[in-house]
Amino acid sequence: MAKTIVVKQIGSPIRRPAVQRETLKGLGLNKMNRTRELEDTPAIRGMVAKISHLVEIIEERG
Repeated sequence: MAKTIVVKQIGSPIRRPAVQRETLKGLGLNKMNRTRELEDTPAIRGMVAKISHLVEIIEERG
């Protein structure tokens, strides 16, 4: 079974650079308090780190 992480959006993309908005969309988040279970890969971790002020990792599974 692959490792996964649960990511929750805690910040609004309003008045943020377009790159940060696109990163949120890439993670499958677009509205406040949405959560997604994503595969724990270096690419996903990098995206989360890039917008760490807008998201939080709730849980690590696997």
